[in-house]
Amino acid sequence: MFSTLLNQILSDSTGQPFGSLQLFGPELTLSAGIVLMLLARLCGIDRRLPTHWIALWMTFIAFSLGVFQFVEFSRSDLGTVEYFSGLMVFDRFSALFRLGLLLFLIFTITLTVISGIPDRDDAPDFYSLLMGASVGMLLMGGANHLLMLFLGVEMSSVPSYAMVGFLKGRKASSEAALKFVVYGAGAAGVMLYGISLIAGLLGTAEFPQIAIQLQTLFAGESAALSNPAIRLLMLGILMLLVGFAFKLSVVPFHFWTPDVFQGASAEVGGFLSVASKSAAFVLLVRTVLAFVTPASSADLGQIYLTLGLGIGVIAAITATFGNLAAYSQTNMKRLLAYSTIAHSGYMLMAIAALIVLRAGLEPGSTGYDDRCARAVEGLLYYLAVYFFMNLGAFAITALIRNETFSEEIEDYAGLGFQAPILAIGMGMCLFSLVGLPPLGGFVGKLFIFAAVYDSGFVHPLMWGILAIGGLNTVFSLFYYIRVMKTMYLQERPATARALRVPAWSYSGAFVLILTLPLLLPLGTAVQLVSGVAKRAAMSLFAGL
Repeated sequence: MFSTLLNQILSDSTGQPFGSLQLFGPELTLSAGIVLMLLARLCGIDRRLPTHWIALWMTFIAFSLGVFQFVEFSRSDLGTVEYFSGLMVFDRFSALFRLGLLLFLIFTITLTVISGIPDRDDAPDFYSLLMGASVGMLLMGGANHLLMLFLGVEMSSVPSYAMVGFLKGRKASSEAALKFVVYGAGAAGVMLYGISLIAGLLGTAEFPQIAIQLQTLFAGESAALSNPAIRLLMLGILMLLVGFAFKLSVVPFHFWTPDVFQGASAEVGGFLSVASKSAAFVLLVRTVLAFVTPASSADLGQIYLTLGLGIGVIAAITATFGNLAAYSQTNMKRLLAYSTIAHSGYMLMAIAALIVLRAGLEPGSTGYDDRCARAVEGLLYYLAVYFFMNLGAFAITALIRNETFSEEIEDYAGLGFQAPILAIGMGMCLFSLVGLPPLGGFVGKLFIFAAVYDSGFVHPLMWGILAIGGLNTVFSLFYYIRVMKTMYLQERPATARALRVPAWSYSGAFVLILTLPLLLPLGTAVQLVSGVAKRAAMSLFAGL
């Protein structure tokens, strides 16, 4: 049995232009990097060769493989390639996410080298966990089966639990890790039970077969909630969404986020805030398209429309709660944690718009695929900008911590003049998070709000959600400005530790590299990035 499966995999990888093992190259490279780091520690090589070099070079090789795959795949006529017997899928959408995640991993490792966390003794363990979590996120981006969905989520979550508690000897860090593990295990159990209900009802766990089985199951039968099968299906979907809501810090499953972000190091907080959320949103898009299809019956379409509106309402509540709760925060990491919750709400609005458009529009109508793809395009563009502005904010928080030994906002007083590079970089990140023009966050929100506005023609409730999203943009300006006010308008106490971060230092150069892309909307880069995002989004609808 095992030899037959192995022969099939090897045959796929050598007999096809895009075989299973070839497409799995970046994941295999990261896994090889983990093995090399553990062997280096076992043999004592890490005493002579810092482990971060192994992690950085293996990640760079994985990124190079991803670039090669993306270029070669773009040149070919292949729309979507399934591999590993259909468990995984490779298309422009997954290829673009893979490049973004691996590039983000390179930036994260570089940040840890500059900031000095972890130390040399703990580096092999830390980078193994970091790259292991990234492998799980890569699986999430290409999942084509409910089993791979759960496997990817858990492979990304379990190493994250350990990274949160990596600061040894700190009670807050240990407490945050324990909370993360307990809540995560509960959410995983609920999610797994929902998957079992869906797979048991439909008789399949493959994403391409789910819509077909739904059509067959409800052919000639009522798809109203009075049908027991529909109630079971909706229960399974809701339990599945609980797992997503936990990963995305969506209200009311957000309660772990502030404590975890405050207890973990800023470097880990930035990784969880960007990479984990990006992978969950990419996987959620694939899951939504697997269930909500034009082949669904009219009754089932109405139920999905209601589900989309409900997700839109939850997104508006999440954005509002995150912004309002951030007002009273005195710790910078907790403030950024609530900011992460708010931005999850903004991005969830794009998912709601996708469901509403997909379920409410008439299949085959003019611009049907284009209008649905615009919601995904807006999400991808927002995630690209979110990469720089949120990692930048956490990175500057980590660099200021190294200088002031504090993460409290009040200790940022006067930093605008003592550390101008860090202060200007923080200002660009925070104002981009608000969505002020001409920074990248403005264009990202504009794309998402445009998709929500378009879905309002299907149901006017989406226009109300759009209005709430716009008001939240105004609300968020006040607590971000409070940080800048502390930096520039409050004098630094004479007894406070002086900062010396010259622009030509590694810290200053890293901040400049992270923050300068936020000015992309000033040029023609918007069309370039949105064009790539649009082609990736359209690839999802090519075979539907």
